[in-house]
Amino acid sequence: MYQALLREQLETLKSSNQYRTFTTLSRICGQYPLAKLDGREQEPVVVWCSNDYLGMSQHPAVREQMHDALETYGAGSGGSRNIGGSHEVYSSLEASLADWHGKEAALVFPTGFGSNDATLQCLLRRIPDCVVISDELNHASIVNGIRSTPNERKIFRHNDVEHLEQILASYPLGQPKIVVFESIYSMDGDIAPIAEIVAIAKRYNALTYLDEVHAVGMYSPRGAGIAAELGVADQVDIIQGTMAKAIGVIGGYIASTQVIVDAVRSFATGFIFTTSLPPAITAGCLASVEHLKASSTERDRLHAQTAKLRERLKHHDVPVMPCSQTHVLPVRVGEAKRCKAAAERLLHNYGVYLQPINYPSVPVGTERFRVNATPNHSDAQIEHLAVSLRETFDHFSIPLASEVFAAEVA
Repeated sequence: MYQALLREQLETLKSSNQYRTFTTLSRICGQYPLAKLDGREQEPVVVWCSNDYLGMSQHPAVREQMHDALETYGAGSGGSRNIGGSHEVYSSLEASLADWHGKEAALVFPTGFGSNDATLQCLLRRIPDCVVISDELNHASIVNGIRSTPNERKIFRHNDVEHLEQILASYPLGQPKIVVFESIYSMDGDIAPIAEIVAIAKRYNALTYLDEVHAVGMYSPRGAGIAAELGVADQVDIIQGTMAKAIGVIGGYIASTQVIVDAVRSFATGFIFTTSLPPAITAGCLASVEHLKASSTERDRLHAQTAKLRERLKHHDVPVMPCSQTHVLPVRVGEAKRCKAAAERLLHNYGVYLQPINYPSVPVGTERFRVNATPNHSDAQIEHLAVSLRETFDHFSIPLASEVFAAEVA
């Protein structure tokens, strides 16, 4: 019975083109963004959709520190920090992260998903009668943390400051409230009106919780994210980030006041009862963060290559969705079946790896490729991608920018 029930659900997923398949890609150390397909000895493919935004997973300083820590401390951490002990490198990383965001303290988790999930659950359970008000496009980790509590919750329309204020104004000033939103939304590449959201939240006595996972490392002079670039990071109560994207390793964190961080450390079950990051991983994260604080080389090159990619896609009439304001370039396909077929053609005919993004990650009818350049992508690779996308769109009769966006405006 159970097998049949699950099999039926999997078949439904497949018939709707929402079934997810893994492409076996083995990245080549020192040659990012190149990877071997299925481990075969053939021409490597070019990866265009990795969250390793700055190529820091390949950086010599990061790899060196990880090697040294592995030889010094061994492979694993030995358990949770409460039981296995809190290794000295954790406190160094947390101090570095707190300094990065201008906060009193920080707390590191094994994953970014876990830091959102555990922190939000903890705060909502520990602050009596707290109402949570969340942007409608917030990440699944935020949604999971919110749904795991019985707290009253409200959803405000994406980046709609007026709607947010209407919701906040409907509660007494003394009612505990927390506003949860992201700085950069990963599927659209747009930026939240952070300063306006923070100002309104303060007016109505609400805490602010900002997810900066797609911004840390890449924005502001020291790479601390969009809030830092706008000069409002000090007004955000809790900043959450990841070390699995621009930092290039793995792990999540929050940065806030000493009291809030200590409360999460002391009460969040998702922190207390999980094994901590291995020392070698933590050392790699620390090396990457310290490098990105001091060097703008990688992020400057990222933005330069992104501008080139955006221009070449426009030249070839490839439909980059106009919502994008950042390094994330969503290329609209508009149909799940053609999106998957186009991805397969790009991979096998052109050596271009792009993962189709379908529902439920994005609304039906907006299926897309989520494209991003890195500092490691060459000008020749950028031109090759633009030409390959245009030919593939022509092959499958996928509407070009001049068609789809002109139709939407009309």
